[in-house]
Amino acid sequence: MKQMLSGLALISVLGTAVLAGCSNGADPDNGGSNEAGGKSTSEPGSGFNKEGLPITDKPVTLNALTIRWGNMGDTFTKNTWLQELEKNSNVKINWQVISNSDWETQKSVMLASGKMPDIIIGNMAFGDSDIVNNLNLFRPLDDYIEQYMPNLKAAMAEMPDMKKLSTFPDGKIYSLPARLPSRPYSSVQPVINKAWLDKLGLKAPETLDDLYNVLKAFKEQDPNDNGKADEIPYSDSKDVDMNLFAPFGITDMRGNHMIVRDGKLEYFPTSEAYKAGIEWANKLFSEGLIDKETFTQDNTMLTAKRQNPDAALVGFSYQWTPDAVFGQWSDQYETIVPITGPDGNKYQIGDPNGLSFRRNEVLITTSNKYPEISARWADQFYTGEASIQNFWGAIGTSIEKNADGTYTLMDPPDGTSADAWYWDSSLRDFGPKYVSPEFEKNIKLDPSSGDGLKLQLDGLSKDYVTEPYPEVMYTVEEYEELPTLTTDIESYIKSTRAKWITKGGVDQEWDAYVEKLNDMGLQKLIKIYTDAYERYDNIQ
Repeated sequence: MKQMLSGLALISVLGTAVLAGCSNGADPDNGGSNEAGGKSTSEPGSGFNKEGLPITDKPVTLNALTIRWGNMGDTFTKNTWLQELEKNSNVKINWQVISNSDWETQKSVMLASGKMPDIIIGNMAFGDSDIVNNLNLFRPLDDYIEQYMPNLKAAMAEMPDMKKLSTFPDGKIYSLPARLPSRPYSSVQPVINKAWLDKLGLKAPETLDDLYNVLKAFKEQDPNDNGKADEIPYSDSKDVDMNLFAPFGITDMRGNHMIVRDGKLEYFPTSEAYKAGIEWANKLFSEGLIDKETFTQDNTMLTAKRQNPDAALVGFSYQWTPDAVFGQWSDQYETIVPITGPDGNKYQIGDPNGLSFRRNEVLITTSNKYPEISARWADQFYTGEASIQNFWGAIGTSIEKNADGTYTLMDPPDGTSADAWYWDSSLRDFGPKYVSPEFEKNIKLDPSSGDGLKLQLDGLSKDYVTEPYPEVMYTVEEYEELPTLTTDIESYIKSTRAKWITKGGVDQEWDAYVEKLNDMGLQKLIKIYTDAYERYDNIQ
C-alpha cells in the first residue's frame, strides 16, 4: 500500500540522524531554556514576528522527528505546501524520519538520554504514558496556544473536544490535536456476500433471526455453487470480532470493555447484554455457523480463507469497506445496515462527533530553543486548505481547487493506488490539522472508492452510532496500575468467552465468573476508568 524505502541501512542512518540532530538541553548563547514551563525564559528575539509571515526575519532551523509506517520514508517532504511554508516562514525543518518497526528501541534510548528533537510530529512517536512519565521533556503549550496560535485557538473554540482530548491530568496541554477531513461517524460495519444472497433468493438480514437464517442458508445451500459444502458463514482469528455483539448494544470503541449506555458507564463483560450475546454466539457455533477454527487460527489462515483462489468461502464479517479483505471476490460483498438487536434497536460502533479527532500530533520539547517560533509554525497547519494538503497532497499535485471554491482529488499516477499516493504526498493521518464541518462541505470525494466510499457507506449506519467511552488520559499512578490489572482480567475474559462460545455453560458459570473478576481487582480497574472519564468530562 505504501511506497517503500530500501532496507535497514536507511533506518539505521535515519535513527543516527535523529540522535545526532537532537539537542541535549538548551544553548544559553541562543536564548533557550530547558525548563518544563509554559514559556521560554527569554524573548524569542527581535526577528520574531507574532503575526503574519515570515515568522522570523532570520532563518531558523528546527529538527522535527516523525514516525512513518514501514519504510515509507520522507517523500512527503516534497509536498509543495510544506516547501512553500518553509520559504514563506523562514523556518527550515530538518525532517528526521524513522520506521515504526525500528522506533521502540530508539524511543527508549531517546527518553532515557533526554536528547530530544525540537518538535515531534505525529502520534506514533510518543503515546500518553510516554508523555505523562516524562513531562520534564515536553513543554506545556497552553500559553503558546493563547499567544501565538490563533488558528488552533479558534478551532478549539469551535470544537471543544479538541481541548478536552489534549488536556492532561494535571490540567495542562502538552501535545496538540488534529481533526482530519471527511472522516465517517461509523467504524467497521456489517458486510455480507451479496452474490450468495442473490443466488439463494434472500434479502440482506435486518434482525438477529434474519442473520441466523441467512448464515444457516449459506452453510447448507451451496451459494458459491461449487458443489462442495465448503461455505463458512462467519470466520475470524483468535477470537470473534466483538462487533458481532453490536446488536446487543456492545460497541467497544476503545477496546477496554467500557461503554456508555444511557449516559452511564458500563463494563460490558459483566453485563446481561454480554451474557445474552455469548449465548447467541454459542448457538451459532454449535450449529457450525461460526468457523470451528475461529479461536485457533491466525490472521494468515483467515486471509487464506477469505481469498481462497477457487471460490468465495466466507459469508459475513465486519469491515471498514466491503472490498477490504476479500481479494478477487471483493465485488461480491456489500455493506448493510446494522443488525437490529433483541430490544428492537440498532447499534453501530463509532463516534457521533465523527472519527476525526487525534491527539499527540505535535509536541514541543524543552530542548527547543525557539518554542514561540515552533508554535507559530505549527499553527499554520490549522486551516482548512493547509489541512487537506497535509492529508491528501498539495493543491495542483493531488488536489484540484475548482472555480466554485470546491476541492476534488486528482487521479493517482498509473500503477499507484490512491491511498499509497496520499501517503507519499502528505503527512496523511499524522501531524496537526483542522478541517471544520463548514469547510468539509467544499470537499468533493469520489463515492466509489477510498475515503469517498467510506463516507457513502457511512450513510447506512451513522444514525445508529453510539456514544463511545472517550479517549481519556490517565495519571502516572493509574498507568502503573493498569497493566497489572488488565493483563490478568482481560486474559480471563477472553478465555471464558472462547470456552462459552465453543462449549456453552455461560448461564451456569456466570456468577462464579463475575466473582472471580472482582477477586482479580475488577472494581479497582473500573474506578480507574471512571475517574479518568470524570476528569475528561469536567474539562472546560
